[in-house]
Amino acid sequence: AFLPAFAYSLKVSPLIEKISDHKDFKKLLRTRNNVLVLYSKSAAAAESSLRLLSSVAQEVKGRGTISWIDCGDTESRKLCKKMKVDPNSKEKGVELLHYKDGAFHTEYNRAVTLKSIVAFLKDPEGAPLWEEDPEAKDVVHVDSEKELRRLLKKEDKPLLMMFYAPWCGVCKRMMPSYQQAATELKGKYVLAGMNVYAAEFERIKEEYNVRGYPTICYFEKGKFLFHFENYGATAADIAEWLKNPRAPQPQAPETPWADEENVVYHLTDEDFDKFIKDHSSVLVMFHAPWCGHCKKMKPEYEKAAEFLHVANDGPGVLAAVDATVNKALAERYHISGFPTLKYFKDGEEKYTLPHLRTKKKIIDWLLNPEAPPPPEPAWEEKQTSVIHLAGEDFRESLKKKKHTLVMFYAPWCPHCKNAIPHFTTAADVFKEDRKIAYAAVDCAKEQNHDLCKQEGVDGYPTFNYYNYGKFVEKYTGERGESGFTTFMRTLRERDHERVGKKKDEL
Repeated sequence: AFLPAFAYSLKVSPLIEKISDHKDFKKLLRTRNNVLVLYSKSAAAAESSLRLLSSVAQEVKGRGTISWIDCGDTESRKLCKKMKVDPNSKEKGVELLHYKDGAFHTEYNRAVTLKSIVAFLKDPEGAPLWEEDPEAKDVVHVDSEKELRRLLKKEDKPLLMMFYAPWCGVCKRMMPSYQQAATELKGKYVLAGMNVYAAEFERIKEEYNVRGYPTICYFEKGKFLFHFENYGATAADIAEWLKNPRAPQPQAPETPWADEENVVYHLTDEDFDKFIKDHSSVLVMFHAPWCGHCKKMKPEYEKAAEFLHVANDGPGVLAAVDATVNKALAERYHISGFPTLKYFKDGEEKYTLPHLRTKKKIIDWLLNPEAPPPPEPAWEEKQTSVIHLAGEDFRESLKKKKHTLVMFYAPWCPHCKNAIPHFTTAADVFKEDRKIAYAAVDCAKEQNHDLCKQEGVDGYPTFNYYNYGKFVEKYTGERGESGFTTFMRTLRERDHERVGKKKDEL
């Protein structure tokens, strides 16, 4: 048989598997779990698709398989019929179908470009790329450090660059406004976007101080000038700011509690010891200016202080210490959360109190000071199979495990408290499996604030799944023991199937 003329000039990649027999196709689906199949009405109709897919096959080598079935030749026609596929009905005479874990998954209906097909095969369940949105056609999409440098070098117009991560909720909410601004300002300004979540972009993140997503940078003639932040995020806000770009305005500082009119005694590193000695019964609230629970408690604490002040010879006095300013005191009394209430009797620390949050509770307790029940030990102080991670060791620890489910939490959060026992039990189930870890990060700790922001945590608890330290997806399943264990069991079963398939192939 004569080969069609185009076949001489077309270099079809050897990585593309041409199949015409049903048994061969079944074997392919049995042994590969991520297959994109090009069905064509003839060899000629497949020409341009095969050129593109040859490049795709190279990019996804080892992670995905590309196959071609030419429904125009006699043998393959039977296979197409069996698979109920008819590329003749398609405008260009070709159809792309995806098969996952041995079964049909979906018709490929995203942009037919190298970048989009590669992204799809790397994550068949993932959301389309930003540039696939037709509304984002006027945003300049940058893929590599090289492209970024080239853009900054050649672009004369003022440029706004959004550094983002694909999973970031704030980024997704802002993208429609950003792309609208890109269209409205086209010709005067350039609005660009770059997904810098991958580890290969660490240098760029360092250079432009990308500590969270989105980080938006303003450039003139290739020179970085300002960050766009603390401003509104509508298209009109962006356009307004670009008329007069300027450095972020500092937020108006809140008046420190100590400077407000109130009858609480505000103590410092310098006068604390003398005050405690001079007053026989003192309740001290260690607080931080940014702490929401402290702000909530403040009016109740002030009312109690007012009551005790009027009572004159009452059961004690109320004092407060800003632990972020008076660090020596915070360190001496091991303050790790806010607010922390400590009771001092005759110059000595006597109790740390957990639940005095209202005026009534504060006064009732001072009238009859009793030792509080022993505190429940913190989650990380208990002996469990959960690994507790902090900012500095996070990535390195995850790299050692194939599958890790990480729970980002705050100790005060009720939903977290409900999930903790189930998560802990699930970790125990897999404690003998060296490839699996269940880990936790306490986002209330200051040392973890940046990490939690960077990992896209915008509520508690947040569960992220990592493969050898690389973020794969958010876990949104059931928060009971069976949800956490089923998720991990499914991953392990897939691993074992792959090992089994490899052995079968040998």
